[in-house]
Amino acid sequence: MRLGGRLAAAIEVLDDIERRHRPAADGLKDWGLSHRFAGAGDRAAIGNIVYDALRRKRSAGWLLGDETSRALGFGALLLEWNQSAAALNQALDGDKFAPEPLSADELKAIAERNLTDAPDVVRADSPDWCAPLLERAFGADWVEEGAALAARPPLDIRVNTLKADRDRVIAELEGTRAAPTALAPHGVRIPPIDGSGRHPNVQAEPAFQKGWFEVQDEGSQLAAELAGAVPGMQVLDYCAGAGGKTLALSAAMENRGQIFAHDSEKARLAPMFDRLRRSDNRNVQVVSKPSELSGLTGHMDLVLIDAPCTGSGTWRRRPDAKWRLTQRQLDVRKAEQSAILDAASAYVKPGGLMVYITCSVFDEENADQVEAFLGRDKAFASVDHVALWNSRFPGKEGTVRFGQQGLSLTPARSGTDGFYFAAMRKAG
Repeated sequence: MRLGGRLAAAIEVLDDIERRHRPAADGLKDWGLSHRFAGAGDRAAIGNIVYDALRRKRSAGWLLGDETSRALGFGALLLEWNQSAAALNQALDGDKFAPEPLSADELKAIAERNLTDAPDVVRADSPDWCAPLLERAFGADWVEEGAALAARPPLDIRVNTLKADRDRVIAELEGTRAAPTALAPHGVRIPPIDGSGRHPNVQAEPAFQKGWFEVQDEGSQLAAELAGAVPGMQVLDYCAGAGGKTLALSAAMENRGQIFAHDSEKARLAPMFDRLRRSDNRNVQVVSKPSELSGLTGHMDLVLIDAPCTGSGTWRRRPDAKWRLTQRQLDVRKAEQSAILDAASAYVKPGGLMVYITCSVFDEENADQVEAFLGRDKAFASVDHVALWNSRFPGKEGTVRFGQQGLSLTPARSGTDGFYFAAMRKAG
């Protein structure tokens, strides 16, 4: 397929996503199933246009003076593919599968508009209702942080130190531009793709099949590192999900001590079993029934809460979620987070630590929740997060945002997805 056919397909998928209010991955999958002639390169390019259009929805729409799927598709190519309007029209000329070329009115709008003059909410590529939330979280930097959340993401890997080391994994990934992460001690980063490119399928690598590494954003790796699990501990991962942080904690503990991996929705735990077999993590017990946690009350050295949240920190990877998010969904998450903090705190032993993590950038899900919990339960107190960070990552204070009750990792400041981390010590 030529660029015109790929663009037309992306516009078709964007229309489907908008009409049916569905995830981008579902729309792309259905398009691929009904257009089996499209090769892997075509599907990757179409997916890139779709995701770029969703990441840059506000700025693409502003640039062309419209927010139709057509405008977003063209805008994505102008903003993220280093295309000029003239070059785009030339590329579409003579392609019977291409959409209509840019009209005179569209060309005029593009020529007259410069994103540096756009409203803040457009430059931040944010929904209107989220702009105050971003401004509260980031202050004067909110536009920069919003724009960073609309950029293409890298592909991050955590080396499983039970089986390999970072140099060995990087050598196995030769040709992918893999390099050590800037902060995470066991992380490897493959840079964001360009244009119609695609990330390598690292899960098809023999090294992955042998359990040498897991795909995990550097921010998630840093949160697990800050939790401070050490050999011999008794640990409860209360919202374990598929087990990304569980495996990181287990590796840090060198398979000594015990980790109880729990999630209120049993189905979320299903991928963990294969990951455990592959990675040689042997000190993990998967606990699906709440009743099985009763014997752990008051006995855990560390309770980690990777709380359900809006996922606003992952908008680089899931930009469609940004436009589906509502205030009601935020309110539901806030209620869940409050209840989880209260329930999980019962398992912390005197002198033990409770860690609260989200992949959200909103204070409403982060510092507000921690402050409210500390107000309800006087047995817990916030740790010194500046000292904690410096003990793990000395000389790197400028890469993180510190608040009164925790710290935040962000794309613009840390180069990671957006994460919030807060640690609370229970009185001994």
